[in-house]
Amino acid sequence: MTLRRYADTRTFGHAWMALTMVLGAHVIDEALTDFLSVYNPLVLSARTRLGWFPMPTFTFATWLTGLAALVAVLLVLSLFAYRGAAPLRVLAYPYGVIMLLNGLGHLTALVYFGRWMPGTTTAPLLLIASSWLLWTAARNHTYAPHTQRAAEIDL
Repeated sequence: MTLRRYADTRTFGHAWMALTMVLGAHVIDEALTDFLSVYNPLVLSARTRLGWFPMPTFTFATWLTGLAALVAVLLVLSLFAYRGAAPLRVLAYPYGVIMLLNGLGHLTALVYFGRWMPGTTTAPLLLIASSWLLWTAARNHTYAPHTQRAAEIDL
């Protein structure tokens, strides 16, 4: 492994870990600011207007347990991110895009409702961390297995 590939892989691991830690902070932010008191009524309202809406409603315990489990799994996967595992580079794209949209959604709600909304405090961090992960995944993705041998010769 070349020195550059090692640095890029390590940076990818840092970006994965950063986004996962920000997601954990975001979950805490939402839990402390009663996110479900805004989310559940919005989902129910959308179901009433549209007839069928694919988003579920949650109880606090189910919501928090599910998100805590997700963050735990993403933290475990960070071990593989630091190794530059190809499946994680692929998984980084939907992970980064979903978190980017999550952050944008919270900031859009802030503007739309004209007041500070649950999750708004950490939304800018989601934008920054998800952008970093997407950037490092795209940069790191250039080291596909078929080009790895050529990169090793450069050392």
